[in-house]
Amino acid sequence: MTKNWSVARVLRDRDASLYLAASSVSGFGTSALWLASGVWVKDLTGSNGLAALSALALWLPTLLGPPLGTLADRGRRKPLLVALNLGPAALLPTLLAVGSPGRLWLLWTVLLLYGAAAVVADAAESALVAAAVAPELLGDFNGLRMTSNEGMKLLAPLAGAGVYAAWGGPAVALLDAATFGCAAGLYACVRVREEPPRQAGPPWRAQTAEGARFLWGHPALRPLVLAGGAALLLSGLGGPLVHAVVEGLGHSPAYTGAYYAAQGAGSIVVGLLAGPALRRLGERRFAAYGIVLTAVAAAAQTVASDPVTLVSAAAIGVGLPCVLIAALTAVQRETPHALLGRVTATAGTLMYAPTAVGLAAGAGLVGLVPYRALLVLLALARPAVLPLLRRPQRPASASRTAERSPSDASPA
Repeated sequence: MTKNWSVARVLRDRDASLYLAASSVSGFGTSALWLASGVWVKDLTGSNGLAALSALALWLPTLLGPPLGTLADRGRRKPLLVALNLGPAALLPTLLAVGSPGRLWLLWTVLLLYGAAAVVADAAESALVAAAVAPELLGDFNGLRMTSNEGMKLLAPLAGAGVYAAWGGPAVALLDAATFGCAAGLYACVRVREEPPRQAGPPWRAQTAEGARFLWGHPALRPLVLAGGAALLLSGLGGPLVHAVVEGLGHSPAYTGAYYAAQGAGSIVVGLLAGPALRRLGERRFAAYGIVLTAVAAAAQTVASDPVTLVSAAAIGVGLPCVLIAALTAVQRETPHALLGRVTATAGTLMYAPTAVGLAAGAGLVGLVPYRALLVLLALARPAVLPLLRRPQRPASASRTAERSPSDASPA
């Protein structure tokens, strides 16, 4: 039975395993630096606001996903992925010069470039994976990638904090540089056949618009991406409430570590189950069930109970990735290969950018409205996303193939 288990099939595939290993290694370094950079700035300046700029610098390039993703479609993706990992590996050692508040501009510049490279790399990797992994295993691969990323988020901050405490921020930067170098080597070992790039093509702006038009005009992809953006908007609104929930339980702020650990554990579990669930339910129902689960979990957090809170956190960890995995898998299956980089990056912007809006709004609301009332409102708002996932009437030309895709399944 293990031999036929789809997850085992993905792991036995040489190229898929290399992709997962490279993603895990670079993700480890990114998570470690994400934590250490904020602490680094805080230690140098004593300012919480300036410390928050580190996370903002890493996140900000996501807003430029459509034009950055076009880079992944203008040439061969494998050499691009190798270069996008070698670049940060060479750039990060410059942070050894950051030893005073006056040099923080260098840290933020590096983090901005780092974030931009990550957007392009994600788009290029999505396109290469779609070419190298069997279509029926894409859901399994994306689920395993989610499991790997969440696992790194649990382990890497501890490692980054330990390295920072022992040797400071420059040591974390060197650790991250080493992980990028390792990832570049792993990507270089992938065996994939790519068509040579076109010598001439439409201007950059026209290519970017072409990807956006395809995504917006596709009746199977647009609902999933919009649902993903709405789900992450609501998740962002609920993010600042975690501290209020912990306070309501009578715990110190450190208890949020247990909360996020439970949420990460839930995401690891759903990553392992995503492939079979997508085959059984289809993308829309899989996404819909995840949204419903997060609604139930948000309502349950109004109960002042440690077990209920931790189970709810795990349920959010299970439910929230469902729509993201479903949307990415559908994009990989439905998008022509030549457009896949820019369509993936555009979908990423539409799904992840609302998180920042939600976080900002939630931070303002939590001081004005009782947190339990906000949790109830968020629980009631989530089902309003479900109509986006109704089955569309698909024209025969909308898909890259004439075959029926699992994304045609309508939500329950």
